[in-house]
Parts: sequence; C-alpha cells; structure tokens
Amino acid sequence: MRRNIVLIGMMGAGKTAIGGELARRLRRPFSDTDAEIERAAAMTIPEIFARDGEEFFRARESEVLGRVLASGPGVVSTGGGAWLRPENRARIGEDGVSVWLDCDLETLWHRVRHRPTRPLLQTPDPRGTLERLLDERSPVYALADIRVPAQRGDSIEQTADRVLDAIRAHDPAILEGK
Repeated sequence: MRRNIVLIGMMGAGKTAIGGELARRLRRPFSDTDAEIERAAAMTIPEIFARDGEEFFRARESEVLGRVLASGPGVVSTGGGAWLRPENRARIGEDGVSVWLDCDLETLWHRVRHRPTRPLLQTPDPRGTLERLLDERSPVYALADIRVPAQRGDSIEQTADRVLDAIRAHDPAILEGK
C-alpha cells in the first residue's frame, strides 16, 4: 500500500468498523483518531468536550491526525468533524486518499440513538441535531476523493469490499500489490 486510506463521514457511518476490516485485509496498521485522542488525554471524548470544549478537542484532533498520517501508510478512521477543518483536508490530501462513508439519516440515527458517547448529540432534540449536522457537513464530505454509500443492511465485509473496489477504480496504485 502506497498511501494512507482515510475514512471520513458522520458519526455512526461505520468508519471504525470498516477501517479495522480494511486494515486486517490489507495487513496494514489501523488508527482511530478518536481512540488515539482518548488514550493521549486519559479521558473520554465526552469528558474532553465537557472540560475543555469542542475547539480544544478539534485542535488535538488535528495534531493526532497529523501524527498518524506521518506514520503511514495505514488505514485511518477520523472523527466526524475532522474533515471539516481545511488544514486536515489538506494534510489528508498530501498523505492519503479520503473515502467518505456516506450514510443516510435513518441509518445514522439507528446506529447512534442509544449511544451516550456522542457529545454533539447531547441536546434536547438529538435526532434534529444529527439531521442538521448531516445537512451542514455533507457538502464538505463531498470534497473527498472517493464516496462509498454505507447502508443499514450491509455487512462490514460488503462495505469493505465496496471501499476497496472504489479505491481500485480511483487509483489502483494506492493498493499496490493488493
């Protein structure tokens, strides 16, 4: 593999699960930037948001992403907001190929509605908040190199197959030898 494969998209899109499967298949390291941030801070993301705020978290997220990309090539799962920062998009473009796991609202809501670990959804109307975030973020996610639909009934393996097919169609040299 010649470049990092960086999964982007909304919370609940399956970035961590698909990323782990891709890394296993490609025999490359897997990094989840949210997990890396939690490990470095010895706190959960909701605790970081509560104590230091979203802007502090986003700055740490950018630092961790830069470090992970520099250690590549591997498979990287980013937090839902990482791609929104222009500096993160530029860095990903330099060191990897961006893959948007594009999920519809109903699928996302089904996956995240019972998870209290989503600080941005701790609102009086979490579904409405999720819908607003999806509407705001989708045009920015659409800047990704590759878009792969991630659907509710698909298995991790089916989605990973579609991601690999999409990468091969985009630039087969990325998966050199695979």
